[in-house]
Formats: sequence, C-alpha cells, structure tokens
Amino acid sequence: MTKYKYPIVLSIAGSDSGGGAGIQADLKTISSLGCFGTTAITAVTVQNTLGVASLHPIPVEFVKAQIKAVMDDMKPIAIKIGMVYSAELAIGISEVLRGYSNVPVIFDPVMVATSGDLLIAEDLVKTLKDYLFPIAALITPNIDEAAILSRMEIKSVGDMKVAAARIVERGCSAVLIKGGHLKGPDLFDIYLDNNGNECIYRSTAIDTPNTHGTGCSLSSAIASFTALGYDLDRSISQGKIYVQNAIEQGKDVETGGGHGPLNHFFDPQKLVKYEFNV
Repeated sequence: MTKYKYPIVLSIAGSDSGGGAGIQADLKTISSLGCFGTTAITAVTVQNTLGVASLHPIPVEFVKAQIKAVMDDMKPIAIKIGMVYSAELAIGISEVLRGYSNVPVIFDPVMVATSGDLLIAEDLVKTLKDYLFPIAALITPNIDEAAILSRMEIKSVGDMKVAAARIVERGCSAVLIKGGHLKGPDLFDIYLDNNGNECIYRSTAIDTPNTHGTGCSLSSAIASFTALGYDLDRSISQGKIYVQNAIEQGKDVETGGGHGPLNHFFDPQKLVKYEFNV
C-alpha cells in the first residue's frame, strides 16, 4: 500500500509579534517552498518594524517538550534553530537533538535584530559554541554576529574569510557568513567548511528598508531545500535566490514605520507530497 508524507521542517526560534521575523518568517518561508512547518517557540517578543520592546522567555523544559513532541511523532527531516536566549536553553536544545543526530540542523545564531537590539545574553556565546555548533550542519551568522563569534572586526570580504576560519576552528561543520551589512552594490556571502571547502555567493544589493527577517528567512529556506533533498551547496544557492526575490518583490511596500518584512509569498509552491511504502 502506497502512502504519502510531507517534507517536514522544524523551526526552533522566537516569536515576532510583527510577523516579519522569527517563527512567523520561518513558517511563511517553509510553507512558500512547499514544505510543512512545525515549531518549538523559545521566546515571545514584543516587537514591530521599529524594534524590540520586550522579550518573554519560554521555560527550557517546555521548549524541550515541544521539540520532542514534534520529533517523535511528525519526524521532521530538517531543523532550523534561531533565537536561543540563554545558556541553559542552548544546553537543553542540544540534549534533546542529540537523540536525533541523523536530522540536519541549520543554526542561525540570532543575536542582534535588524533594529540593532541585542537579543541574547552577552555571556551566551561560549555555550553556543560548545553545545550547538557541534550538532549543526551549517551556521549562518550575519556580519555583526560573525564579529561576536570570531572576536574580530569585519569590514571587508577578506575579514569575512578570516572570521569564517576562526568560527570553523571553534568546532562547527560549516559556516555561511552573510555579508548584507557591508556597503556596496554587490553583496558577498562566504561559505567555509571543516574540510577547507570555500565558496563565495554573490548577489546584488536592493535599495529598500524592508529587510526585517532576512536572516531568519534564509536559514529556514536552506532547511526547507535540505528537506526537499538538495545538497547543502544547492540548498544555500536556492535559499539565497528565494530571499533575493522575496526582498525584490516587497521592496516598495510600506508595512509599519521601520524595517518592513519580505514578500514571502511572491511565488508560493504547492505543499509537496512524496510516496513511501508501508
């Protein structure tokens, strides 16, 4: 008897009341790419396009229970991790996910919001490196986050390459440093893995304030393409194309008075079904 399944992606991240980033952006991205999104919410934020006003953490045991409930029953085939607000939570997530080591993890170490708000405790960085780096197939920091992780200033593509090497040395399998915060008509993202493979992804800068949730959307897009069966390089390439188009299609829309969201549903895909034999 033939039955069908959806490619399921789990997002472990914070909630954005403005709907542009975090869990909300992840679900929109995952859905628009034809996958089925599930969630484990780590924190609830009070925020809009102007910034983050407050953050309410979800108890660690409750976050762990959310993850386990989804993993044991629905069996996601890719995982995205976003905002991790404390060392205790990082350790808790690591403990749970070590029981599902065959599922690839894309870790977006959310530390600074588009508005400049710091979203994590300053003493958390070492714990992220010790507990979440080792279980991640890829981490995707932006320039500011990569500077924190590598403990260096990043002002050029050359600096990004040095920072990538430092981050990989900390014990992760691969890193993609996003260069969107550097000035210039062309943007460059730097990929480096622990086998020494390096790749530079180039894109064109889009003149718009509507970039809220770009990093969340990229990491969840990479996780989605991974769930669809793409290898990591193609998942990154296709994820970047998706986000570039989502920015382009939403660049002239006003949603609030600050950094607006992407247009996640510029070309939504049907929910994919694939066969499996019972």
